[in-house]
Amino acid sequence: MTATPDTRPAPGPATAPAPAAPSPVTPPPADAVPAAPAPTTTAGGLPPRSDAVLASDAEREHVTARLRTAAAEGRLTLAESDERQAAAYAARTRDELVPLLAGLPRPPRPRRPRRGPLTPRAQRNLRIHAGVTVAVLLLLVLGAVLGPAPLFAPIGPAFWLGLILFVHSRRAEREASPDEELPEELR
Repeated sequence: MTATPDTRPAPGPATAPAPAAPSPVTPPPADAVPAAPAPTTTAGGLPPRSDAVLASDAEREHVTARLRTAAAEGRLTLAESDERQAAAYAARTRDELVPLLAGLPRPPRPRRPRRGPLTPRAQRNLRIHAGVTVAVLLLLVLGAVLGPAPLFAPIGPAFWLGLILFVHSRRAEREASPDEELPEELR
């Protein structure tokens, strides 16, 4: 039996196709704005989610304030605090801020949440109510001064009208306070 030589090529690295001739590149127009590159990862090294909510400056400031408080209490070293604060200022979404508060205790909830300012509609209604109350009180005082009843003082009606106005001002519609605007995971 005679051996026939093997004419197949020896196995080795795959050969890459020859590079194509470079195509001429046309420069972009001078007034064109370059597109911002899409972020490939977030600060935590994770790919960004399409449904992630962008963080506001107030949320970043809240997180950095909590980090400064934790450093002042001795819960974080200065280096850890600086690193986390830098990451907080660089964060683009709320999801990037949440891990920065990991391991820190939540601040105690206030007994009574802060109240936001009155809405424009509530301010208008309260002004009308106050104007009507003042007009009624003026009529009562004018009636007491000029009326035939001796020693009539509108103290009782004035008390009740003032109390109703006070309750109205306390129960009026208000805008959300800054504490209510923060998501639960950042509180």
